[in-house]
Amino acid sequence: MTRIKWALIGVLIVLFGCDHHQPGIMQASFVMKPQPRVEALLAKMTLEEKVGQMAQVTLDVVTQGPNAYESDEPLKLNIDLVREAILTHKVGSILNTANNRARPLEKWHEVIGQIQQVAVRESRLGIPVIYGIDAIHGATYTSEATFFPQQIGLAATWNRDLVRKCAAIAAYETRASAIPWNFSPVLDLGRDPRFPRMWETFGEDVMLASEMGVQMVKGYQGEDVSAPGQVAATLKHFLGYSVPASGKDRTPVHISEVELRERHLPAFKAAVDAGAKSVMINSGLINGTPVHANKALLTDLLKKELGFTGVVVTDWKDIDNLHFRDRVAATRKEAVKIAVNAGIDMAMIPYDFDFCKDLVALVREGEVPMSRIDDAVTRILTLKYDLGLFDQPTPRGDYEDFGSEETVATARKAAGESITLLKNQGLLPLSRGVKVLVTGPNAHTMRALNGGWSYSWQGEKVEEFANEYQTILEAIKAQAGEELVTFEPGVTYVESGKYWEEEAADFRAVLDAASNSDVVVLCLGENSYTEKPGDLHDLSLSQNQVRLTRALATTGKPIVLVLNEGRPRLISEIEPDVDAVVQTYLPGNYGGEALAQVLFGELNPSGKLPYTYPMFANTLVTYDHKPSEEQDKMEGVYDYESDFAVQYPFGHGLSYTSFAYKDLTLSDDQLDTDEELTVSVTVTNVGDRAGKEVVQLFIADAYASLSPDVKRLRGFEKISLEPGQSKTVRFSIHARQLAFVGKDLRWTVEKGTYEVQISNLKKQFELSDSYKWQEVDPVL
Repeated sequence: MTRIKWALIGVLIVLFGCDHHQPGIMQASFVMKPQPRVEALLAKMTLEEKVGQMAQVTLDVVTQGPNAYESDEPLKLNIDLVREAILTHKVGSILNTANNRARPLEKWHEVIGQIQQVAVRESRLGIPVIYGIDAIHGATYTSEATFFPQQIGLAATWNRDLVRKCAAIAAYETRASAIPWNFSPVLDLGRDPRFPRMWETFGEDVMLASEMGVQMVKGYQGEDVSAPGQVAATLKHFLGYSVPASGKDRTPVHISEVELRERHLPAFKAAVDAGAKSVMINSGLINGTPVHANKALLTDLLKKELGFTGVVVTDWKDIDNLHFRDRVAATRKEAVKIAVNAGIDMAMIPYDFDFCKDLVALVREGEVPMSRIDDAVTRILTLKYDLGLFDQPTPRGDYEDFGSEETVATARKAAGESITLLKNQGLLPLSRGVKVLVTGPNAHTMRALNGGWSYSWQGEKVEEFANEYQTILEAIKAQAGEELVTFEPGVTYVESGKYWEEEAADFRAVLDAASNSDVVVLCLGENSYTEKPGDLHDLSLSQNQVRLTRALATTGKPIVLVLNEGRPRLISEIEPDVDAVVQTYLPGNYGGEALAQVLFGELNPSGKLPYTYPMFANTLVTYDHKPSEEQDKMEGVYDYESDFAVQYPFGHGLSYTSFAYKDLTLSDDQLDTDEELTVSVTVTNVGDRAGKEVVQLFIADAYASLSPDVKRLRGFEKISLEPGQSKTVRFSIHARQLAFVGKDLRWTVEKGTYEVQISNLKKQFELSDSYKWQEVDPVL
């Protein structure tokens, strides 16, 4: 197809209002055509130099220390090992920190400066190294950096502009650390609360994840990714990583292609269309095939169908896993062959250089075509050029805005807007002068406020770096007055071989303190974790925490339950015993401060749940479920406890003021396939204080050829209203936004009746015709 024809189709898509979060037309070929300067450099490279560019090792490999897994302290490079990696094995990328520990800016400048000195000045072709890091809620391995809420908390803000600003600051402080490549954002959907990385997602909804993912990419990369304050974004983990059958990390996913394309692909496509520079691959298996070995997903779908022209990088040691764990390759060498031929461009090895030796041999043996190597290296070199590394491999400028007042204000704002008030029986906000008992294992810890990937992989080193910030206890003391606040933990976290366990103290001290207090602030949830160490067998809160809550309930004192957790732990057995429930998620270093402001009314909560909060372990359903999940609503059908029972619904969140919705209006009651429908509603703050409200638009298809979801989010807008103020919010809906993936795997819009819902208001319209688009081949 000619470029002109593709261009015309692109124009038509824009004119007809195809949302960027919806899959569109299949794009260009997966084989990269090098730009002239990349082509010229590629022509000079030996096979060994090309393969080296595809290799990525961890920092511990090139430092002084006893082995490749640990480094001496104070940290210092071993220049001989740096030369071995870069000059002998031609390695083109290094990642991670050393000893699983954050470093100050000066140390990052020293270490990466020395690495680039060898790469640029001593190697034959002077190709700079590209350094990558997991800076997922700020520059998380830089000790002085500004930390924002984790992604699940950012999703709870429902504030696009704020999310983009947080990402831009994270990019600035990461690039200030001499690191140009960020392994973020996570675009997996958080649809299963058992999954230990749910908090790294933007929640369960396709549209919310797509919108927020695009904002993160734009914030990280800016208008010009080579600019001093920008970094390359990495979309992870392609594809379907977050819904394993067991709920445990890196375990098999069983999924239909309809589900894969309809739920899990759109956020990645939206971010690819937004210009994301790299993609990291799912560490698990889909329908028995490891994704790192799946050419249909990595080449046919990602590179060919989505037209992705960036770098495809493995996750940690995942080529080896094809041999050692998944047993689809008889040897490590065969694993390299399978992964590279499937479409992997760069291998996160991360500890040795066997990948380089094996891949060189595979090319010479004819097992991996040279065209595959050239395509991978073209992508890698293009990324390095795009980042400006050939011109300036180390930081430019003084980065005087690092940790500035504006930066801190943004982090505070994000923490405040993420906090979600789930229940309030008139207890909150607390009055000044009340005597407060603060208790629970999450009351006096910065580690739990930040979560994993904070100064260290599991967040276990947070307390070493975050002493200047306020825990929940310290923040409440600052708000209420130290003399009015008593602290008895009741339950504490202790270090163990599993990173953390709990220890329960005698509850008598807690109950005595409660008897002398007016209100109890009970801080429960989880300690920090991520990946495999976060796997669990029981989604309920721990028995220690449940017993503490029940003991406090016997005192008759009003209880505020503060949840500080990465996923929704079940609280149904204790929720009736508390008067208010506040969800903080993982709000970062300013979370304690923001929570205290909410508790005492200095800040009006505006967060909304980005997931469905489950009530029972066997009712882990999402809001966009099928009608068969609600059979209790159907006449003549027995219930048998199969009803859709949740603790709190998706999108739920209370305020200290009240909002009234009226005048839901549709521009027409008929919609043609080439038209847009304008939906408007008027929202009024009918309370006595200013507040922020998230206006959420849902649309339901009455009948479809595949059982339709009961509703789907199709628009949202966060607005601010003074007392008595009204605003009219408008949404434009194109027919394509009503689409679903049909049995033929094509996006399909079917004529019929659709229902619009905003708050408790509903209206219907008719779609006049049906149509399909996007010819695809199955990939599963």
